[in-house]
Amino acid sequence: MNRKKTIWIALLLVFLMAFSAACGGGNSSGNGGDSQSGGGADSSGGSGSGGKIKVVFWHAMGGNTTNVVNQMAEDFNKSQDKIEVEAIYQGTYDDLLSKLKASMGTDSGPTIVQVYEIGSRFMIDSQAITPMQKFIDAGNYDLSQLEPNIIGYYTFDGQLYSMPFNTSNPILYYNKDLFKDAGLDPEKPPRTFEEVKEAALAVTNTGKASGASFAIYGWFMEQFFANQGAEYVNNGNGRNAPATESLVNSEAGVKTLTWWKDLVDSKAAINLGRKTDDTKKAFAAGQVAMILDSTAALKSVVDNAAGKFEVGTGFLPKPADASSEGGVIVGGASLWMMNNRPDEEQQAAWEFIKYLTAPQVQAFWHINTGYFPITKKAYDEQIVIDNMNQFPQFRTAVDQLHQTKLNTATQGAVMGVFPEARQIVEGAIEEVLNNIKSPQEALDGAQKEITSKIEQYNRTIK
Repeated sequence: MNRKKTIWIALLLVFLMAFSAACGGGNSSGNGGDSQSGGGADSSGGSGSGGKIKVVFWHAMGGNTTNVVNQMAEDFNKSQDKIEVEAIYQGTYDDLLSKLKASMGTDSGPTIVQVYEIGSRFMIDSQAITPMQKFIDAGNYDLSQLEPNIIGYYTFDGQLYSMPFNTSNPILYYNKDLFKDAGLDPEKPPRTFEEVKEAALAVTNTGKASGASFAIYGWFMEQFFANQGAEYVNNGNGRNAPATESLVNSEAGVKTLTWWKDLVDSKAAINLGRKTDDTKKAFAAGQVAMILDSTAALKSVVDNAAGKFEVGTGFLPKPADASSEGGVIVGGASLWMMNNRPDEEQQAAWEFIKYLTAPQVQAFWHINTGYFPITKKAYDEQIVIDNMNQFPQFRTAVDQLHQTKLNTATQGAVMGVFPEARQIVEGAIEEVLNNIKSPQEALDGAQKEITSKIEQYNRTIK
């Protein structure tokens, strides 16, 4: 590594560490909630046992998902005799990213690393990665086999920088039994902001439960913007050029937060705070009729309601007059190739990544985790067909993904300070729901603060 690059990374890490404490991951449904580190496993690549090329894979898939990742690595290792992949759990998304930053400029880091979607701008700016497009072009890998709305998020300037790994989007979950009791059609979930309020009030008025509760999660606000066809930051959501300004105080933001506050003020909904776990618990207990959560949570939500009520699913709601160009953004994380590893090690890692995209492997991943398959043909695998029959609610998630039009709004915003920006927006939502500020005032303050953080970050990469 040359001296200029070393100095640049050092300066960038100093800046990023200054706000790392704000990068909470507690709301994410897909992170497993397990914050333990990966232990003392050797994280250096190079030669593995029996002369095999060793590939070190750092990931943040906690809980039972750790076992799924380990199984895929083990199956790959058994499928050939030249490469040995070691999958190492490194804690939450934020824990992992902190460890990755600490390893940059050393030989102690991974070959491939899983990074959540909002860390994409940092990974590109770090100059520490090899774009996945290099391997795609060299091997004539057919990208058309992958879901376009998924790879769209990780594509910048016509290049796929990382390979999607765990992918989800938010959907509306509702209690069909409470809908029936309120005189609502249990097979017709609300699709607009206005319909959500009407349905929520109908449930609340029965006295059996509150109509809704939506966790104060910045990801949801980002999704509400995209669903209205609105961009979250300037310069084409940071995709035409690096973002220089936040747009959270635009009409889409004010309209969303005004609706959200009205739900709470009218008793159509209750505020349970920032944790999606709290809204899921209330939903499972039959205390609220509607929640928002990740598609990755679907199996657990349905299982927790089993024997008590039937779970329905619907698209993420939007204003009745919203643009038809809107849709949802994929969430989750992707795999990045670190460029300080030897070429043969990177090539070996690419072989593992290709293995992970195979239809049968994606089918295994999907039914065991709830994340979307990134490969189209995975839906033709019998285990996926059987799983869809068992959990027909997942069809909503697939339809919502496929009906989304890919544009700069639905590709998702990109900025180097996204984790902190998400926390700032959550604070603004709280100010509004707690009657401290109006939607416009709170979002004006958030816009100013996020823009200042973007400006500080941009100065570190010039």
